Amino acid sequence: MAFKAKLVTAKEVFRPIEHIRSYSAPVSGAIPASKQKYVLTSGTYPKGFLATGIHVGVKPTNTQTLDLALLVSEVPCPGAAVFTKNKFQAAPVVISRQVLNRCSGEGIRAIIINSGCANAVTGKGGLEDASSMGRAVDKCFQHPSKSTPLPQQDSNSAPSSTLVMSTGVIGQRLPISKILSAIPSAHSSLSSTHANWLLAARAICTTDTFPKLLSRTFTLPSSPGATYSLAGMTKGAGMIHPNMATLLGMLFTDAPIPATTLQPLLTHAVDRSFNAISVDGDTSTNDTLSFLANGAAGGNPISSLDSEDGKAITEIVTGFTQQLSQLVIRDGEGATKFVHVRVTNATSFADARNIASTIARSPLVKTALYGKDANWGRILCAVGYTQGLSPGAVVPEKTSVSFAPTDGSEALKLLVRGEPESVDEKRAARILEEEDLEILVDLGGGEGGRGREEASYWFCDFSHEYVTINGDYRT
Repeated sequence: MAFKAKLVTAKEVFRPIEHIRSYSAPVSGAIPASKQKYVLTSGTYPKGFLATGIHVGVKPTNTQTLDLALLVSEVPCPGAAVFTKNKFQAAPVVISRQVLNRCSGEGIRAIIINSGCANAVTGKGGLEDASSMGRAVDKCFQHPSKSTPLPQQDSNSAPSSTLVMSTGVIGQRLPISKILSAIPSAHSSLSSTHANWLLAARAICTTDTFPKLLSRTFTLPSSPGATYSLAGMTKGAGMIHPNMATLLGMLFTDAPIPATTLQPLLTHAVDRSFNAISVDGDTSTNDTLSFLANGAAGGNPISSLDSEDGKAITEIVTGFTQQLSQLVIRDGEGATKFVHVRVTNATSFADARNIASTIARSPLVKTALYGKDANWGRILCAVGYTQGLSPGAVVPEKTSVSFAPTDGSEALKLLVRGEPESVDEKRAARILEEEDLEILVDLGGGEGGRGREEASYWFCDFSHEYVTINGDYRT
């Protein structure tokens, strides 16, 4: 009997599992079991701040997912922000920078954020859309239902008190009528509850598999009887390699921090947190991280970062932003590894940070880690080609590389002062089986031997799934 062969395409073979992604959030919006441990079940939030998240349908295909967040201070307050340095800056970046410049960081009331559309590279129309979102929120304060009223003003000519953010696909206009008509509803649903803060964190997500929200309390030396709160949320899983903050993020506190102190405080913290993470080496058009401080908990204003209160708040905010930014790496698109690279005994912080950044964005390092391959030569190669280092920053004969296990056991030495070690491949394999890994690069003090600076970077690996996610992102 003769048989006639039939050609079968790959699409036909895989049709039953098309669109199923085990590495991303289910279509239902459920949080993957492996990520649920990162989602807060309760929180302590700063006084005088309200939050909410609602569904608008920014993307035509979105019929139920939250995609508009609103966060409000009950009183005008100092605000600060850091923005992307990408040359193609999104309309909300331009508008929010203008808002802060016009008011010198004073009198900020709210932040409005949409997901599903970045409103980037959208021309004059995009700028008007972003501006109209801010004006629509401002109008809510003229006829408030829950917040302290502002004096009546012409919302089309008076300076706005609202920062605007957007995230999603680049090059598409917002469905601005949908958004503007939904803002009053968002304002009426504001609340200070943990549930509402979580709604806001969910509403800013795109390819994120879980909402990224943290909160904590703290005290300050000059006001030991006062308890302050700090809250923050961020979004991002891809297009992550910052040159300012990265992606979108918001911080809120009821501590009394003037605008003149708030901006340098945020910049310092960001350089050591959101500017020290990388998923894929890409810097977004929309990167923005903002900080509002309404002083609702009372106490003495922190007028200088050199004061005792200033030093304390710097340590608190820096540590907090590091925790918050690391959630982005935990949720890196298709990631299977959370990696901390620490560069020590460098001649300067800038050199240490530059080398750590180069390692973190090396595709060869990232793919080796995904393959659980202890290929330390790739790490050393990245150290060697790092650009912009000071003379004598890297001396091969003084450089050492190790893997530090997460169980606290002794580091696995791979290279010691330029000499390769006999590596226990079985132990290396066990270390690389774990989700978390620390890479230690000791520069031995550089050419003069006196360098003692260090810097950290946090990153994830590159997997097959990362390519799949970004290959069909717009669909």
